Amino acid sequence: MSLPSWAVVTPERRAHIERVAALIATWAAAMHVPEAERARWLRAAWLHDALRDAPAANELAHGPLAAERAAHDGETDEGVLAAVRYHSLGWAQWDDVGKMLYLADYLEPGRAFDQELRRSLAARVPSERDAILQQVAARRVARVIDGRWPLPRETVDFWNALVGY
Repeated sequence: MSLPSWAVVTPERRAHIERVAALIATWAAAMHVPEAERARWLRAAWLHDALRDAPAANELAHGPLAAERAAHDGETDEGVLAAVRYHSLGWAQWDDVGKMLYLADYLEPGRAFDQELRRSLAARVPSERDAILQQVAARRVARVIDGRWPLPRETVDFWNALVGY
């Protein structure tokens, strides 16, 4: 699998996407995920930032734009499309593909912040996925709050679902 022909990405973004896909593949192997599910995870990885560098995209719009384009091009798996659409926000109704993409997008090793902590969390995903998902979501929510930005409804609902509210 690789980027779709319609992708608009810088070389740096391509490298990020490749690292996300590699991390997902590593986790899928460690978790003995069936090939069909592994393929879903990887499709989402290759699609999630495919339009991040497009002129009309921004931090929150690029996921929905990529999901819409992927659907137009024949992607019919609603789990893959939801993973791509909401990967920047979180989504309470996600199946495993959304959760794994959310984790990999944050934990991929090329990001410059908190590298040792993120490496440790990434190593624990195959055996402690749900606990790590809560930790990652908490860190992402805290960043939004610290920046004094509004919390999108999808993010609030995702957090509440993770903590059983």
